[in-house]
This record gives sequence, structure tokens and C-alpha cells, in this order.
Amino acid sequence: MVPSEAKGTRMKNLNHMTKQDISNVIDFEEIEAKVLAFKERERQRLGLADIPAQWHDQNPQEFSRQQRSKTTVLFNGVTRTHDRLIEAALTGQGYKAMAMGDTDNESLQYGKEFGNRSQCNPTYYAVGCLIKFLTRLRDKQGLSVEQINRDYILLAVGGCGPCRLGMYVTEYRKALRDAGFDGFRVLLFKNTGSMKQSAADAGMALTPRFFFKIIKAIIASDVINAMGYRIRPYESVAGNTDVALEKCRAILCETLQQNKSVLRGLYRCRKELAKIRINRLQPKPKVSIIGEFWAMTTEGDGNYRLQRFLESEGAECEVQPVTAWLLYTIWETRYDTHERMMLRRRNIPQSSTVDVRPARILFLLWLGQIVLRRVFNSCARAIGLKGYHLADMDKLAAISHEYYSNELRGGEGHMEVGKLIKTFVNNKAHLVISVKPFGCMPSSGVSDGIQSLVTARYPEANFLPVETSGDGAVNVHSRVQMSLSKARKKAQQEFDEALAKTGLSKETAQHKLYSNKKLNSPVHYPRHVLASTASNTLFELG
Repeated sequence: MVPSEAKGTRMKNLNHMTKQDISNVIDFEEIEAKVLAFKERERQRLGLADIPAQWHDQNPQEFSRQQRSKTTVLFNGVTRTHDRLIEAALTGQGYKAMAMGDTDNESLQYGKEFGNRSQCNPTYYAVGCLIKFLTRLRDKQGLSVEQINRDYILLAVGGCGPCRLGMYVTEYRKALRDAGFDGFRVLLFKNTGSMKQSAADAGMALTPRFFFKIIKAIIASDVINAMGYRIRPYESVAGNTDVALEKCRAILCETLQQNKSVLRGLYRCRKELAKIRINRLQPKPKVSIIGEFWAMTTEGDGNYRLQRFLESEGAECEVQPVTAWLLYTIWETRYDTHERMMLRRRNIPQSSTVDVRPARILFLLWLGQIVLRRVFNSCARAIGLKGYHLADMDKLAAISHEYYSNELRGGEGHMEVGKLIKTFVNNKAHLVISVKPFGCMPSSGVSDGIQSLVTARYPEANFLPVETSGDGAVNVHSRVQMSLSKARKKAQQEFDEALAKTGLSKETAQHKLYSNKKLNSPVHYPRHVLASTASNTLFELG
């Protein structure tokens, strides 16, 4: 018999043998030993014999109630006002809290030095801000690494979905190790509403009171910022608005630290803002800033200080409140719960009581958004923020669904598309700038891909997508200036048409405005007719 025939016969016989018969014929232990011996020889030959075991991240998170009075809780914010007020809210609840300050280009350098490659801008700025702060504690104030690890802790926000926000905590730990702060504690608070920490002896007491105080600080910050962006472009004396806003921050910090009424604090802020002299009969282009959450909200180098640059170019900015993002997270949970309930009805008997919990969740979400909106409206009334409406999340989802599926998650999801359409359909702004970090996975796909279809269907939309990377500020500012020229012409055209419709001359309108105490008040804002604030002021005078 030829060898091939012999082999075929043996294989045919093996097919009819049991597992025990095969093990009697083949010595599997001998084969395994030969494989392991070969593997070891190859490791030696390739110089891999000394490779250590697989690395595991220790991820220290211990923070007990006993440590609370001695441990400073660090956090990154988005705007200067949010930083100050959240710090005060935490201090008022017995925590030692400290905002780490502006995320400037020095933070970016630290982030790129100690962070992983190919990250998005907010990652570098946030990680670098922490490393910069700790390095100064060590090198300038003389604290040892052991003292820093013992007396400081970072409270970070995490998340999920196709965004690097979910990987921030890993980036923090990698950079901390490489910068010499191995063992520094990072507490992760996820936007899904949980913290990886035992509640029994937790250093962070995540009670309803805790969250309500933080939310009040966020809402108060939103309304103060909104008032500042309304008043500053029209101030008669440059810098008066910033002085008044600093007084407002101090008033509300004291209010939150002493657990007093936030509404009374905002009413005191209203009196400070009312002292500013303004002239709203200046036809300025209104610019709405949307995009990736951090990039559109930060007031530092992360977006080339875009808000202040626009104001220096004679524009009025309309910024997005953090409260809108809170409403969006509620909408996401409500939408997903509805979808799960529909799936369950298809797979379970009608008599089952399994839908009781989803119904309860939907009720709590409905109640949560009602409370959130009412608290915001109360704060807005107290400080004089009239005519300001939070976005209707269901309407945004409906008008954007044709372009961006509501099921897709990451970043601001469909909100960016909905905001652009709503702004131009309702004539709310002369220019919309979408700011996103270079390398942002969700937002880059929205602005560079889907928004091109939106602008094709709405050709009158003056839309400018901007990517930020920490450098190239001159190039970005140049592009903004070109888009602003078109917006500026539109604002002037609206103003001239308003003069013609009201029959007023500019001098007559100016005289009437100065003689009308209510309409000339900084805390008054004209009713919306056109995008231009000056044109709306003319219609009120006429």
C-alpha cells in the first residue's frame, strides 16, 4: 500500500473510533509538551523570555467619608462661571473643592506630552489641565507625590457611545503614571447616572440634595452667561459688563456656600446688571455657536476664545446652555425606554406586569424635565433673562430625523442638525458656527457630512464648520471673518428695512430709546421678530 493510501485508511479508521480509542492511539500530553518546548525555544531565540506578565490597571478610587474634610476634590469645568459656582455648591455641602482653572494651550502641551497619540482636542486639554495643576503642586509648592495622592482627588465625567469621553478616565491614569503621579485617584461619574463607588462609606454622598445643588449651580451659571452675551456687545463703556458679571459670580458663590436662596442671589445680580449703560440701536450680526459640547462651550484656547473674538469683530453671540444638554440626556433615556417597551410588548403576554418599571421610569423622566425647566425659568425671571426658551427636544428630534437618525448616539447626536435647521427657519441668527475638535468622531461626521445636505436644502443658511486643534487660530479667525462679512450685511439690511417699516429715523429712534427707561434697560430684551437685536428694538419703539 502506498503511503497516501495508508494515511487515508488510518483516517477512515479514526472516524469510526471513539474518543477513548483515539486517546489510546495518540499521546496528547506528549504533543502538548513538544508544543510548549518549541514555544519556549522560540521565545529564547527571539529574546522574549523576559517579557513581564500582562499589565492590569490598578485604578485606585478609594475615597471614604472620613477623608472628605482633608481631601480636595478637583474638577474640570467648561466656563469660568460654571467653575466658580459648582465649586461653591460643593463647598456648601462640606467638600473641599477646587476648579483647576482655564484649559489653556499650556494644558494642551502637557496633554500631548503625557497622553496617547491621536486623541481629540478636549482629551488633551482636560488631561493636560490636571497634569499641569499637579505638576505645579509638586514643583512650585513643594508637595510630595505622596501628599498629592493622599490629599487630592479628581472627579471626572465619563460616558459611552462612539466618543472618546468614555476613555477619558483611562487617559487620565496613563498620563498620571507617565508624569510621575502613579496612584492618584480618579472618581468617574458617568453621564448614565452612576459612580463606581460603594455607597456605604462613600466620600461623595450622591443624594438628591447633592444633585439638586449642582443643577442649581449649572442653571445659575447658564443664565448669568446668557445675560452677559446679551449685554456685552451693546455696552457703552467697554468692560462694564465683565465687572458686573464678576460681582454676580461673587454674590452667587456666597449664596451657594451658605445654602441661601439662589433666586434671591440672582435678583441681586439683576440689580448689578441694571447699572450698565447700553445702546442696542447698533445693527450687529447675531452668531449662534453650536457643535461638540466642550468645544462650543469652553471660553479658553480650546476654541481659540471664539466668543470674545466674535464680539471684538462686532457680533452678538448666542451660546448653548449646559441645561439643554441635561434635557437631551433625559430625552435619550426616555426615547430608549419607549423603544424597549415596544420590544417587550411583542415578546411577552399582555397580562404581564413587566412594563410597570418602564412606566415608572418614564414618569420620573417626565417629572425631571418639568422640574428642570421650571427651575431654569424661575432663575431666568429672577435675573431678567426674558424671552429665552430652552429647546423642545421632541421638536429637535422630529425636524432632524430626516437627516440624522435619532437612534444614533455620540456627542450631541441629532441636536446639532436640529439647531441649524431651527435657527434659520425661525430666523434666529445671521450666522451659525459649528465648532468641533479635530479628531472628534461623532461631531466631525455630522458637520462635514450631514450638514452639507442640510445647507443644500436651505441655501440661505450661512453656516461655517470649524475644526480646532490648538494651533491654526489665525486661519480659523480668517474664515470666521469672511463669514461674518455676509452676516454683517444681512444685519444692516434688516436694520434698514425696520427703519423703513417703522417710519423712524435713526436719530429719532435713538432719542425715543433714551427716553424710555424700560426699553433702554440692560435687563430688557426686545421681542423676537428678526435675527437682529437692533431691528427688534426698532419694532418695539415703533
